[in-house]
Amino acid sequence: MFEGRRLILFLVFVSIGLVFIGKLFYLQLLDDTYEKAADNNAIRKIIQVPFRGEVYDRKGKLIVYNTPVYDVYITPRKAVVQDTNRFCKLFGVTRGYFDTLTKQARAYSRVKPSLFLKHLTKEDFARIQDAMVDYPGFSITTTAFRTYQSIAFSNALGYVAEINPNSLKDQRDDYYRQGDYVGISGIESYYEDVLRGQRGVKYRMVNSNGVEKGDYKKGKLDVNPVAGKNLYTSIDIRLQEYADSLMMHKVGSVVAIEPSTGEILTMVSAPSYDPSLLAGRNFSKYYQKLALDPLKPLINRPPSAYYRPGSTFKLVQALVGQQLGILSAGSVFGHAGAPVKCHAHNTSHNDLHNAIQWSCNPYFYHAFRKILYDGTTGNTFERSAQGLQRWSELVANFGFGRKLGVDVSNEKKGNLPTVDYYNKVYKGENTWKFSNIYSLSIGEGELVVSPLKMANFAAIIANRGWYIPPHLVKGVGEKRTMDPFYRNPVSVGVDAKYFPVVIQGMQDAVLHGTVGADGRIPDITMCGKTGTSQNKKGKDHSIFIAFAPKDNPKIAIAVFVENAGFGGFAAAPIASLIIEKYLKGRVDRKDVETKFMNMSYLANVTYNRPVKKVTSDSLRK
Repeated sequence: MFEGRRLILFLVFVSIGLVFIGKLFYLQLLDDTYEKAADNNAIRKIIQVPFRGEVYDRKGKLIVYNTPVYDVYITPRKAVVQDTNRFCKLFGVTRGYFDTLTKQARAYSRVKPSLFLKHLTKEDFARIQDAMVDYPGFSITTTAFRTYQSIAFSNALGYVAEINPNSLKDQRDDYYRQGDYVGISGIESYYEDVLRGQRGVKYRMVNSNGVEKGDYKKGKLDVNPVAGKNLYTSIDIRLQEYADSLMMHKVGSVVAIEPSTGEILTMVSAPSYDPSLLAGRNFSKYYQKLALDPLKPLINRPPSAYYRPGSTFKLVQALVGQQLGILSAGSVFGHAGAPVKCHAHNTSHNDLHNAIQWSCNPYFYHAFRKILYDGTTGNTFERSAQGLQRWSELVANFGFGRKLGVDVSNEKKGNLPTVDYYNKVYKGENTWKFSNIYSLSIGEGELVVSPLKMANFAAIIANRGWYIPPHLVKGVGEKRTMDPFYRNPVSVGVDAKYFPVVIQGMQDAVLHGTVGADGRIPDITMCGKTGTSQNKKGKDHSIFIAFAPKDNPKIAIAVFVENAGFGGFAAAPIASLIIEKYLKGRVDRKDVETKFMNMSYLANVTYNRPVKKVTSDSLRK
């Protein structure tokens, strides 16, 4: 028994010994963890930030490119500065800046690099390069800031800025470091993943004094950065600049679309800003100034500003009413019994065409009433709900009350009132009827849209019943790839046969209807519709939607000018000039051009206007 115990103890000790020997063999010959840890003390890891993708217009003109600059990073655990005053003088910073940045860097991480000084020029880099050996823990990374050939595309393009702490913490792929730049708005944000590229890394051997001695392992571990993919936009930058010049001294939007493709030709938000000032060291100062501006230049109004569509919405009523079989080209309604007023025009033959040409409020009041009540049963509350249900389902097909899917980051849905909406507003079913909601008949009330939706609506009419989702980018990278979503036509569910009367009414509205003389192009057949969006404070907003030419349309447009009054005398002339510029490559009506480039409506603009319901009483006035 004693010999057996000795054998067991012997085997245990032998096993333990073999384990230790095996572990030592693994650590010394197979595992390179400690070798790498030692190497890290003598190897400098340099992150190489790729150049961001460039942006081109539809004709291949460069809009946005990159200018190389240099950023200084600090790694607090390794940082040594023996003479702080000399350091501050060399880098051109104050002692307070130095103390604040080093404190923030330590709070972020003692072992990870933090941005210390950004956007040094080539001259700055040359001046400090030789002195960097005296400051271990500080490193320089080559990067770039956005440089702009034109400032007219600012709001839709968006801007880049240093990533904020929350975004850095919540990032999905751990790609960004503190101090990195990301797209904040517009297509810079929407296409961030393809614009940013792939960062690289380079390993350099350094001695105990921090002096580089060459590539580590002959560069075998280095990874080259991959530049971001370029964006090829649908924007015509010359047309964009022209539209932007027409919107100077005004607040509002311009959106123009190529109907056959959904490509956005121009997207102007006024007032705008200079994006180059947000790309440099003065970002915080300039951003604060823009953020506090009551005219809100940072907002990209076309996809996100809310307006009532006003009389432009009468075209929707005309199309939906025909599709439901309730209206026809020969449908006639008088003015009697309508609580809304009408423009002075010949009412002896007040059919659908005439009502569109002269934007007749009583006509569309009666038409909407018939749409809601026709073919329904029950009391007026039940019939109103049934009629509104089928009406709102068809209207939604035009893109109202939902997002169109445009490739910018701030598109808003707007509001298309439905049965559920009014049940909530009036606190229950069978509590509202046509007399409570008739303001919808002329595009007022609780209905709100964006300029982008109205430009898309103009494209729908130009196409006689379909659209391709509007988009700003028509190709990504060398292969010009594109999301299939922006290639597929969307039908609005209204037969093409119902569009001719609407289009003819729009043509006559321009030639001898609600559009003033300044809004007519002598040698181009433009079809358009004016709108005046009611505003409780100050003058009403001027709206105009149009397309041209009438046959085989090449451009559809929506123009919104805040507090400018009647649509036929403010928005329509601006739209006509842009259409003429695009189709002819020039503008012959120089007097009209000069007039509206110099026209200012800023004195009429009121701030912080909530969108409120337009009541029946207000419409009677």
